[in-house]
Amino acid sequence: MTAGPSRHIRRAAQAEADVHVPVAIVGGGACGLTAALMLSDAGVDCVVLERDALPSGSTALSSGFIPAPGTRTQRAHGVLGDSAERFAADIQAKAHGRAAPALVEAYAASIGPALDALQERHGLQWLLLDGFLYPGHSVHRMHALPQKTGASLMAALQAAVEAAGIPVLTQALVDTLVLDAEDRVIGVDYSRPDGRRETLGCDALLLACNGFGGNPEMVRTLLPEMAEASFGGHAGNDGSAILWGEALGARLRDLGGYQGHGSWVTPQGALMSWAVMMEGGVQLNREGRRFHDETEGYSEAAVHVLAQPGGIAWNVFDAPLLALARGFPDFCEAEAAGALRRCESVAALADCIGCEPSVLQATLDAMRAGTPPPDGRVFARALEAPYFAVKVTGALFHTQGGLDTAPDMRVLRKDGTPFANLFAAGGAAGGVSGDAVWGYLSGNGLLSAVAGGYIAAHTAAALIPSTKASR
Repeated sequence: MTAGPSRHIRRAAQAEADVHVPVAIVGGGACGLTAALMLSDAGVDCVVLERDALPSGSTALSSGFIPAPGTRTQRAHGVLGDSAERFAADIQAKAHGRAAPALVEAYAASIGPALDALQERHGLQWLLLDGFLYPGHSVHRMHALPQKTGASLMAALQAAVEAAGIPVLTQALVDTLVLDAEDRVIGVDYSRPDGRRETLGCDALLLACNGFGGNPEMVRTLLPEMAEASFGGHAGNDGSAILWGEALGARLRDLGGYQGHGSWVTPQGALMSWAVMMEGGVQLNREGRRFHDETEGYSEAAVHVLAQPGGIAWNVFDAPLLALARGFPDFCEAEAAGALRRCESVAALADCIGCEPSVLQATLDAMRAGTPPPDGRVFARALEAPYFAVKVTGALFHTQGGLDTAPDMRVLRKDGTPFANLFAAGGAAGGVSGDAVWGYLSGNGLLSAVAGGYIAAHTAAALIPSTKASR
């Protein structure tokens, strides 16, 4: 069904490895590092195997925002009406009820404790983004580190892993899973930059590696509408987990689900925060017309933008919204790269976009009218000169489909029975966005990564006695 890098299953009675570890984790992103920290807290040794020289993955390229209900941080900000049940309802509402119910419940219940554990035991100091609501969320629950970047989140997780003394083996490209005749994982084979082949034995394995957004053949086959889209994710998202799953007879789920983004700054190749759209900004095509309700979500906006002439749009906003945008490091980087255009009048803005001034004026005037436009969006105010514009396109960020798992993160066979000691979470597993682009609720990617890693670690720890108590 799929094409991609060479990934194999090797059968053996024993792994014949020089090193054995209770839990091996493939992938050093937010999922893998969260799982490693939780295992360490439980007294279980693990090793993280990371293909890159420095762990980064999709997390480092994201905004680093994680939605969670009932956290210490949320309560400290006076947000008391949230709950796992309310969060789960928001997830399902965005996915039109097509997200896996058991996983929605598991993630919604676990993400709050996961963030609290990372704060209390590992020093990640969360702040609550309470200036605006992200699409689909009924309450302020988006958490971030003060730097508000995925790179800072990765740096904090790496520092915590280093402080905990957890081994992270970088430049280790895992290509083979080793299983015995009873379908138990007993190790992994991987290659090193100098061509050496090594084997790591293990009692349990967590695939926390990747989706398939960086595999053009898979994208063309499974997400044809994004075949020509810019890819804003990590090149390591090559579909390894799916390929291993196919070889094992594992069940796959929601392969049509993904996170797109309708605000990928072009040609600079940077992300512009969707907060500007939620707070009154608009997207215009090169004819000077709005073409969708921007508040529905940034993921499906990618498809809307790509459907416009030339596959581009202009994010248009004014001075108060510029001040909001400048609170996000990604926007500041795009502005520094020359993405921001300042226009003192409607005529200047029309010249920038390349549209007829009369059409653009009608579009802006419609924001002042009391009657909502056909898409139903109601504006609290109209934009005022000077206007600001940023040229954007639609991009694919990461996929949301993958290996099907039980709520405890064990990988499921096609008949629905779980593998005893094979886990998948984060980009390797099917998420909670359903099977279409519009099902992605803001933050679902890091939700599944952090909550999934947290759950997998607790399940694995229950299977494996503490390896640190006897030291």
